[in-house]
Amino acid sequence: MITRIRDFVITKQDWIFSVVSYDLGEEDVKCLLRYIPDERGERVSEKGRYRKLDFYDSYDFLRRHHPEYVKDVHVVPKRDIKEILRPEEWLPLIAEREEPVKTIYELLGKHIPKEKMGITGSFLCGLNGEKSDLDFVVYGLKNFNLARDIIEDAKEEGLLAETKEEIWRRIYNKRQPELSYEDFVAHERRKKNRGVIGNSYFDILYVRDWAEIKKLDMRNYERGERIGYVEITAEVKDASFSFDNPAIYEIDHPEVNKVLSFTHTYAGQALEGELIEARGVIERTRHETRLVVGTTREAKGEWIKSLSLLNIKKSFTKRISCFFF
Repeated sequence: MITRIRDFVITKQDWIFSVVSYDLGEEDVKCLLRYIPDERGERVSEKGRYRKLDFYDSYDFLRRHHPEYVKDVHVVPKRDIKEILRPEEWLPLIAEREEPVKTIYELLGKHIPKEKMGITGSFLCGLNGEKSDLDFVVYGLKNFNLARDIIEDAKEEGLLAETKEEIWRRIYNKRQPELSYEDFVAHERRKKNRGVIGNSYFDILYVRDWAEIKKLDMRNYERGERIGYVEITAEVKDASFSFDNPAIYEIDHPEVNKVLSFTHTYAGQALEGELIEARGVIERTRHETRLVVGTTREAKGEWIKSLSLLNIKKSFTKRISCFFF
């Protein structure tokens, strides 16, 4: 029983969890409780009626019913899992009955092997509603970067729409990042992994393929000693896995080896060669010193921002102002 990030698992109690970490060989699966059976629940699937739990409700529920599942994240013993929902297995079936899903599936499938794509979130669980977002998965770094280019080309050709202001506002209010709205959107637009199809908002999420999983650097998952909050400025040496979980930024800094982000807000936040400002918790392990961003759900007081990107944006704005005035 091997799971990957973006998979979902269903326990013997019919509780549905999203998987939040790669399988590192442990007896437990790191995940987050998302749905529980409830006769009055607002979500309905072939398996019955469910209620969606927010982050804090999920912890309260498990502390009452299965406290041994609660650690930094939720941990479910593999022996308690009765089913794994794999995004790559369910996407072809979901595309047959959901037209927006089919459109993106076919668009990406012209250039990317279809077995390297999936769908996660509420659609994977069969608990999606009319306003549910589409969360696509692309396996493998090469395929993921190609998918981003395909989405951008489709927008230019008018096949897909740009993300609207109201959606950006909704995302910003949901995330509540330690960035201004303008700076948040500037970073998000550059990531090229979001769009609109009809009335549906979608994003594309990266997951390592099996070959890349074999090359996981176990140091990124090793627990270290937390020292305290620090703000640093550094140049990014390598951002190849900046869309992973954790997002990884190798940096050039006299004391800190890398920045790791465990919050999706700061995935893909900076490019190689850019200057970043980051604030988080310094963590020391036997092998390295790193800055960890996303040590709490809200990541309050923690952030990553590309100073290079924001300086370019400010310079462009000044040039536009000079042109008009």
